[in-house]
Amino acid sequence: MRPRTSSHEIASHSRREFLSISAHLLAGGFALQPFTAAFSQATRADRNVRITGIEVFTVNVTQRTNWIILRLNTNVGISGYGEASLGGRAELAELHEFYAMVDGRSPFAVAEYRAQGRSRAAAGGREIATAFSAIEQALWDLSGKILDAPFYDLVGGKLRDSLAVYANINRATVERTPAGFAETAQRAVADGFNAIKAAPFDGFPALTAPAAEIARAKELGIACVYAMREAVGEDVAIKIDAHSFFDVELAIEVAGELERARLSWLEEPVAPTQTQDTKLIHDAISQTLAGGEFLFGMEGFWPLCENRAVDIIMPDVKHCGGLMEATHIAAIAQAVDVRVSPHNPSGPISTAASVALCATLPNFEILEYQWGEAEWRGTLVEPGENIEGGAISSNGRPGFGIDLNERVLEAHRL
Repeated sequence: MRPRTSSHEIASHSRREFLSISAHLLAGGFALQPFTAAFSQATRADRNVRITGIEVFTVNVTQRTNWIILRLNTNVGISGYGEASLGGRAELAELHEFYAMVDGRSPFAVAEYRAQGRSRAAAGGREIATAFSAIEQALWDLSGKILDAPFYDLVGGKLRDSLAVYANINRATVERTPAGFAETAQRAVADGFNAIKAAPFDGFPALTAPAAEIARAKELGIACVYAMREAVGEDVAIKIDAHSFFDVELAIEVAGELERARLSWLEEPVAPTQTQDTKLIHDAISQTLAGGEFLFGMEGFWPLCENRAVDIIMPDVKHCGGLMEATHIAAIAQAVDVRVSPHNPSGPISTAASVALCATLPNFEILEYQWGEAEWRGTLVEPGENIEGGAISSNGRPGFGIDLNERVLEAHRL
């Protein structure tokens, strides 16, 4: 059990501090100067590039998963990509609302786009935030390709060449039993991963269900965790996503029963917007606590950071406001010694954007990789995804470093 953080310690990172940090970052103090310097070196022809069109592709992966990919085109034939995947959704009409904000404009005008659309994204639902974020991703990819520079060189350079990744095996686990989770975990480790994540409590009954039903579901989930631990041995990191099925009492109880499994982290036992409940759990359990996968913006993540309610935050470039917003989120987390592990149960476009982002983050921990859904996923982009020894590397190419493989796209698009 952790020592409880005092109210004085929490107050030391007050909302006044957040507002001060936010004002500085939103004014462009964190990432815009390197980009401005790069733009100053652009040729006159580069500066005359304009966005001329959007294409949206839906890629069918499984019955559960579609990837929504957008391509912004320009008057000079250069294209940039973003991803707006939302589980099984096949379309996202909100993309066209945000595209209207960049149509005919310079792809370098990222700050202008954010100033125009951010309040709408912050006030809307998940679909609005995702559409806003996807267009922002594509602007950065375009900017890098036009300037012949990787994304990280636009925002100050990279801190690492190789990034640790973990295999999210949850969707690949069809048989939702201890044996099923154990078998999938073994396959992921055999594929070279030394860290995995699963959600064995999916399908958990409502907390108003009879006590016996809740107890059965709890014991099944716990049994699945221990089956994975036995299957992969002691040296593989196991992360468990509880998908907010618990309350404070049940979360602490489950965490206690999982102590012998030596989890790498426990993720979102309650919704991350329940800051005080999350804090109570954090201070009562021995495991590292992670969360924040669907939160938007610095204001969404600040309560978790301010209260040190989690050890690791999980912004998703598809939902949090895009890459620039993610750098700002990482900065406020770094100020209170919180690590960053981007949420990314996504396709290869989001993964490429996340790799480009994570190469720049001082407090980066590990990146999520959606494993086992489709054997062809790594070929949807060129060059293909390359994961070795539990790590993925940036290829150093302009923008996010990838283009779509049109042949593979046509074979799998809806």
